Amino acid sequence: MPAYAMAHVHATNFGPQIIEYLRSVDATMQPFGGRFLVHGGPVDAVEGTWSGDLIIIEFPDLDSARGWYESPAYVAIRHLRTENTTADTIIFDGLPAGYLAKSVLDHPLPTV
Repeated sequence: MPAYAMAHVHATNFGPQIIEYLRSVDATMQPFGGRFLVHGGPVDAVEGTWSGDLIIIEFPDLDSARGWYESPAYVAIRHLRTENTTADTIIFDGLPAGYLAKSVLDHPLPTV
């Protein structure tokens, strides 16, 4: 089942460190099967408000996503992003093929 790393980037200091990060990040994802689905760009806020950029990276599974995030290659460059952006970043499981919204009625999600 696919998994995703997603960031809602609120602000970026676009300088030499971010350029170095952008030149390096693709190679860190490759061994884990990661690929960009969304990498910034305009969004159409059809409900509510939105500011910033959206980044979504797909991985084959949750272990691959977590493996990438904690890999020595990514850890070595991660600070280039975290020191130069303000963002909320999450990693999460996707859903199996054929999933329907009504499926949650048969197996309710836990409440917090």
